Amino acid sequence: MGRNNASQGLRAAQMYYLQDLTMDAIARELRVSRSTVSRLLTNARDSGLVQIQIRSSAERTPELEDAIRRRFNVDVHVVPIPDTLSEQDSLERVSIQAGRTIGALVDSDAVIGVAWGSTISAVSQHLGRKLTHDSTMVQLNGAGNIQTTGIGYASDILRRFGTAFGARVEQFPVPAFFDRAETKEAMWQERSVSRILDLQQRMTMAVFGVGSMDSDIPSHVYAGGYLDEANIGSLAANDVVGDVATVFFRADGSDDGIVMNQRSSGPPLNVLRQVRRRICVVSGASKIVGLQGALAAGLVTDLILDEVTARRLLANQD
Repeated sequence: MGRNNASQGLRAAQMYYLQDLTMDAIARELRVSRSTVSRLLTNARDSGLVQIQIRSSAERTPELEDAIRRRFNVDVHVVPIPDTLSEQDSLERVSIQAGRTIGALVDSDAVIGVAWGSTISAVSQHLGRKLTHDSTMVQLNGAGNIQTTGIGYASDILRRFGTAFGARVEQFPVPAFFDRAETKEAMWQERSVSRILDLQQRMTMAVFGVGSMDSDIPSHVYAGGYLDEANIGSLAANDVVGDVATVFFRADGSDDGIVMNQRSSGPPLNVLRQVRRRICVVSGASKIVGLQGALAAGLVTDLILDEVTARRLLANQD
């Protein structure tokens, strides 16, 4: 935005958000068209000049959010959508609200772990800009498989988070899954890798979705060539319902004895549970079983999900 447009954008934002003037009144005062005012306000939001937060007191908390908060002991943001919306359109709506909600929670001096995946990739495209100081975005799990290094896919997500918050980006250039557990153990001793693991141990926030084999929009770990038939068979034999950052769990939240986790590059669930703020973004009722497992495992402190999935989540508890 040029200096003149930035100045006009600031004036328009102040009049609209602080003085309650209509777009028509602003257009008359700035001597521009109504469509120009609309564009100035959009640019002001996208550039981070304006940040919108919706605050609700306990008395005004929507019934659905309140019920989920009490049942699962998480902070929750339910994105209102009609039940006729496709899962792709639902993901877009959830991602837009999640991007703005996450931005309000990010502070300076933070170490934020980011998992790659279909949902977080969509969220990364809707993050508002918010300048922070001495913050770091660290990749939670490796992205390589037998078909690709995965570096481009994961780095694009990390780059968007880093750009949005003016933060350093630390990639994790290892496979998503190692062929052998002993190879992973040896790699974890390398200084270049242990530096990333140390960062993950110091995370103040983690952002992730829930992987599921059954979702209408396939989770990237299941659709991107990361698992062969033998791997999927092993997960089924272990009653796995989903994953967070390529670490798998059952419906009751347990993960003991799941062989694939010994080869996964993602942080052990007990490490993830130590992070003060753990933001989970879910879109699509077909991910409900994986979400229930993640909640049972105690992996979530903040949940952002669509209205249809929220209602299904509560219905399944009755």
